[in-house]
Amino acid sequence: MLATLVNSFRIAEIRKKLAFTAAMLLIYRVGAYIPAPGINIEAVEAISQNFAGSNVLGFLNLFSGGSLQRFAIFALGIMPYITASIILQLMQVVVPSLEKLRKEGEVGQRKITQYTRYLTVALAFGQSIGYVFLFRSFAASSATPIVDDFGFSQVFVIVITLTAGCVVLMWLGELITQRGIGNGISLMIFASIVSGLPNGIVLWWNNPDPVFKVLMPFLAIGIIVAIVFIQEGQRRIPVQYAKRVIGRRMQGGTSTYLPLRVNMAGVIPVIFAASLMAFPPTIGTLIQQPWAADVAAFFNPAGAGYLIGEVLLIILFTYFYTAVTFNPVEQADNLKKYGGFIPGVRPGRPTAEFLDRILARLTFPGALYLGAVAALPTILINQTSANFFFGGTSILIVVGVALDTMKQLEAQLMMRNYEGFLK
Repeated sequence: MLATLVNSFRIAEIRKKLAFTAAMLLIYRVGAYIPAPGINIEAVEAISQNFAGSNVLGFLNLFSGGSLQRFAIFALGIMPYITASIILQLMQVVVPSLEKLRKEGEVGQRKITQYTRYLTVALAFGQSIGYVFLFRSFAASSATPIVDDFGFSQVFVIVITLTAGCVVLMWLGELITQRGIGNGISLMIFASIVSGLPNGIVLWWNNPDPVFKVLMPFLAIGIIVAIVFIQEGQRRIPVQYAKRVIGRRMQGGTSTYLPLRVNMAGVIPVIFAASLMAFPPTIGTLIQQPWAADVAAFFNPAGAGYLIGEVLLIILFTYFYTAVTFNPVEQADNLKKYGGFIPGVRPGRPTAEFLDRILARLTFPGALYLGAVAALPTILINQTSANFFFGGTSILIVVGVALDTMKQLEAQLMMRNYEGFLK
């Protein structure tokens, strides 16, 4: 990995992409410290303890990189965009017009992306209103109000600012994906979690439980090793290409393999599940009603209801996202079109059924692995009253995004350092 990073700085184009990615992430982190207009900073600091620990607000604050705790212009983070993406992807299964757009290729995908942006703005606007009144309710017990003049005009300015901040983050994420290295949205979540790591290390070191202080480093290293081992695991399906005469040249006759990863969905199911599971307790916290408080308590990230729901959603989204990214029928048609076949399997429909059966067997342990890594460390940490920074979901996202980014970086290096057949 270190050799890959060193070699990447030797190529001007990759160096520019890395610099652009770092600049966009720096803008994101600077915006996390700029408070929204009209906000009383003293009041925000007085209620900051509500956004610490393993409650839902602490979870949302972790994914926003501390912006929510400071009521910064990027307080919403990138979660509204992720929620909108989930809704649009689920609607593609049940809405025929959206499914038709998905099959139209790049043109249809641009249209779906446009719908996702519109929905993101709507979700961000509604969530901004809820946060304004949530901070106001927290500050009601203190002598300092959250906003000096709590009127329509001031609230409207704050809501527009938070919504615009979410739109800017969405734009920055798309810019990183297009002009930088890696997936922009995933890298922003990665930066948000890593920014809280120093504070988490301090809390771990100051933890009064000696057993936790000793076991935590080994637990973290074990989780990282397990994540890397499963993420890199794959089933290689042998593929044979028949010889074909094209013009005056003989082509084909080669043997290769089709790699099917154990976890083809990556960290996307974990991000999707965390986003959806944060929605019920957020609504329960904003409504400020007894029944809503019970909902928020049931779906507390440290509780059993949240962990069970998160594991079930991770399994569901793993199957769903794997089916979206890998189509066995399309893959079988491509093999047949180019003269490829799997030894012992007839081309066409039997090949598609074979690939679908293998994929189902691989996806199930991959989904269980994602659910276990996300839930088991949190269960162990909750028994020792540790901080949420070291939760399984956080480690899984950080390691998964780092692996995916390094793979893209290696692919960029390989394209520019390919030596060809003649050396």
